[in-house]
Amino acid sequence: MHEKLKKPYNPKETEDKIYKLWEDSGFFNPDVCIENGITKENAEHFSIVLPPPNVTGNLHTGHALMLVIQDIMIRYARMQGKKTLWLPGTDHAAIATQSKVEKILEKEKIRKNDLGREEFLKRVDKFAKESHDTIVNQCKKMGASLDWSREAFTLDEERNMAVKTAFKTMYDDGLIYRGHRIVNWDPKGQTVISDDETIYEEKKGKFYTFKYGPFEIGTARPETKFGDKYVVMHPKDPRYKDWKHGQKITVEWINGPIEATIIKDEMIDMEFGTGVMTITPWHSHEDFQLAEKYKLDKEQIIDKYGKLLPVAGEFAGMKITDAREKIVEKLQKKGLVVSIDENYINRIATAERTGGIIEPQIMLQWFIDVNKKIPSRNSKSLKELMLEPVREGKIKIIPNHFEKVYFNWIENLRDWCISRQIWYGHRIPVWYKATGNKSEIYCGLESPNGDGWTQDEDTLDTWFSSGLWTFSTLGWPDKTNDLKTYHPTSVLETGHDILFFWIARMILMSQYLLGEIPFKNVYLHGMVRTADGKKMSKSLGEKAIDPLDIIAKYGNDALRMAMVVGNTPGNDLKLNENDIRGYGKFSNKVWNASRFVLEQTQGLDINNLPKLDEEDLKSEKELNDLLTEISKEMDEFRFSIVAEKLYHYFWHTFADVIIERSKKKILENKNSDSTKSLLHAHLMTLLKALHPFIPFVTEEIWGLLPNKNKRLLMVEKWPANK
Repeated sequence: MHEKLKKPYNPKETEDKIYKLWEDSGFFNPDVCIENGITKENAEHFSIVLPPPNVTGNLHTGHALMLVIQDIMIRYARMQGKKTLWLPGTDHAAIATQSKVEKILEKEKIRKNDLGREEFLKRVDKFAKESHDTIVNQCKKMGASLDWSREAFTLDEERNMAVKTAFKTMYDDGLIYRGHRIVNWDPKGQTVISDDETIYEEKKGKFYTFKYGPFEIGTARPETKFGDKYVVMHPKDPRYKDWKHGQKITVEWINGPIEATIIKDEMIDMEFGTGVMTITPWHSHEDFQLAEKYKLDKEQIIDKYGKLLPVAGEFAGMKITDAREKIVEKLQKKGLVVSIDENYINRIATAERTGGIIEPQIMLQWFIDVNKKIPSRNSKSLKELMLEPVREGKIKIIPNHFEKVYFNWIENLRDWCISRQIWYGHRIPVWYKATGNKSEIYCGLESPNGDGWTQDEDTLDTWFSSGLWTFSTLGWPDKTNDLKTYHPTSVLETGHDILFFWIARMILMSQYLLGEIPFKNVYLHGMVRTADGKKMSKSLGEKAIDPLDIIAKYGNDALRMAMVVGNTPGNDLKLNENDIRGYGKFSNKVWNASRFVLEQTQGLDINNLPKLDEEDLKSEKELNDLLTEISKEMDEFRFSIVAEKLYHYFWHTFADVIIERSKKKILENKNSDSTKSLLHAHLMTLLKALHPFIPFVTEEIWGLLPNKNKRLLMVEKWPANK
């Protein structure tokens, strides 16, 4: 028996060495054939693209969970003999990364405009590179068996060509257009942001009811009401049956009398308040849609810096937060305040990265039309292309109750705003040129020839480039062998919180640009929480769990088991250190049991194992039955159940029953050859079955076994009889 097994298992001394062994073997790369092993040249493929972590800092527990689940999938597929690719990469995360660098510059009392675009981008690139290196090292620390030879970055040259190709293709098809529509504007960050970058905070505020001519209207934002000249009510509301659609009335308002128009529309909730509302088309998504429907006037009230415009009269130039109470005071003097609810809970939209309060604005931006029929796709719209594969079962969402949520979101999808007013990111591949009274526009993969052309200043929404991720990473727009072999990918594993913002966009892009789905399965994990159910964050102090700290204390395998046992798709995981500590003991149990087996089976001819007696044959059958069960469950992505079954079998059946029984049989010399044969076979099989879940300790033990082939456990054949 190897001397190392006589000492207690030490993950600190083992894990870095084992990962280097895996990496140096080349087997993370599916192109590397396994000598005398499973033939992979014509094997079924299994592929996953890693959801790219943002280059904004360290990996957190959510990333750790993602890496663990995907690594289990990959190791299982690799041991099945599939041509297995797990493709790594990182996301430039434009707004988040630029915001981080701007905050660093603030401490140096430098503004990005002082540096200029080119110098500022050098600073951002340097920060992103440092963060990238940290993330890669952390992925390796987690044991992720990623093919680093194929690593990608959403802002590298290959992805930039893919982005420009996608943009031009959509532009030429009339799916990308530039127009005035309402968007989420961040006055602090001075850019449009997506719904996903908007955080809603519940805050106690005031709700005002005002007299508006013969009606009463309610609002939490009186500062937006200067331009309100449309009164909307439900056409079937009996209280307002005498009022006609299009009817004009004159009402006294904030800065004097205005002419208002009656609008009757079914969008109104008759049960809310008085059943009457005025609309602010420039500063509300819903009001904008109504104004578009009836071709109503739209007037800007608040500028890009959150200040009131001249339409506000005496309040012009004031910040909206400063002006609110003064406006209400003026309305009170006019006798137009009906009531003020001091305990109103309002949902305030704020920008995730800057904390600025979002101000919807109508702006000239670039959009993707999700409703336009596409001749090259059987006259289906992008919205239909997103719905179709999920409805037809070509893409399976796990757990399946998220399908209903997905359908509801897509069916109500608005045109996607893809332009951002920041410097870091893929610059929009459009150029403008003014010639006399005419203006020319050019969209292309390279800048146009000739003088006088100016490229659009805006960059693209990060989701545009990450929407191409499953195929841009495989070489698209070139028709590469990787693209042919590994696309569609097998599984997309990620958090359920980005079902709409990323998963839906990947389906959109792949369906439109390739005419095929991007992945066959979507596995949605939940959020990692503390033991008492709180969201894991740095603000929690000692309650927050840093995955690298945990690995240093208890080992990688302990963290992996704690993250998978009891963790079912779509449900949040409560993680506490006691559980991790307990699974650290499991690693030791596997180590100690292996030492006992090797002690008892020294000199055993593994190529000519003795026959099993009746009792041992029964144990062999029980293990084979378990392997049949768990193989089916692995194929069904039921990793929590498999991990728990293997844990209990190893500890309570193999260690507590079979090993204890063998001690007695060997001591009494009762058919000890059968027992030794069973011990050896069980250990070999269980190490293989446990490997996807606890790869470090199993690989270390495997390397210490005598008289076996020289292959790593990582590429041994999965033990089930299938």
